[in-house]
Amino acid sequence: MTAPTTDASASASGETTHVRRYNRPARWFHSSTYLVVLVLLGTGWWLRRGGEGEPSFLADLLEQPDTEVHRAAGWALAGVAGVGLTLGIRAAWTFVRETVRVDRGDGRWFARWPVGALTGRFAPHRGHFDPGQRLANIAFAGSLGALIVSGIALTTLHGGDTFVLMVKVHRYATYVLTPLVIGHVLVALGILPGYRGVWRAMHWGGRVPLATARRLWPGSTKLRG
Repeated sequence: MTAPTTDASASASGETTHVRRYNRPARWFHSSTYLVVLVLLGTGWWLRRGGEGEPSFLADLLEQPDTEVHRAAGWALAGVAGVGLTLGIRAAWTFVRETVRVDRGDGRWFARWPVGALTGRFAPHRGHFDPGQRLANIAFAGSLGALIVSGIALTTLHGGDTFVLMVKVHRYATYVLTPLVIGHVLVALGILPGYRGVWRAMHWGGRVPLATARRLWPGSTKLRG
C-alpha cells in the first residue's frame, strides 16, 4: 500500500532540500495499480460501447479479445491488491490510519481548496494526506474493492440474481472510479497551479522539493527542516 514514509535529504551544507514522500515498494505498488486500472478502464469502456466485434488497439496489439484482456487485468488487480494487503500489511494499516483521521481545520481546508488549487495557498492541515486526499483514498479503495469483488463474482457465476446484482455493482463502481482516475491524473500532471510538482511524490525517487512538501503537506514536514 502507499503508506506514509516521509523523510528528508540534505545538501552538502546540511540544509534540508527534499522530502521523500514514498519508498520504493509504495511506488511500485502505486505504479502497478494504476497501469492495471488503466487497462481495465480502457477495455471496460470499449466493451461498454459495444466494441466486442472490433478489437481495441490494446487487444489488437496483444492478439487477444478485449474480454480476455479485461478479465486478465481484473485478476492482475486482485493479485496486486492481495500482495499489498499481505506483504505490506503494516503499510496498509498506516494508510488506513492516515486516511480516516479527522482534524480540526479540515473544513477550512476544503473551503479554501479552490483558491489553493489555483494559487498554491492551501489552508494548513495535519497528517500525511490532505483532507481532499483522504476522501479520494476512501473513494478509490471503495470503488476498486467493489470492482474486484464484483469482477470475481462475474467470472465465477453463471446467471441468477446475484450475477445480476454484481453486474450493477461493477457498472456503478466503474462510473465512480473513472472520474476519480481522471481527476487524479489531472492533479498529478500539475494542470492546477497549486499542484505543480506533486507528481514527483510517486516518481523519480519519490522525493519532492521541501518547498513543495511544505505547500502541500505542511503537517508532515514540520519536524524535518
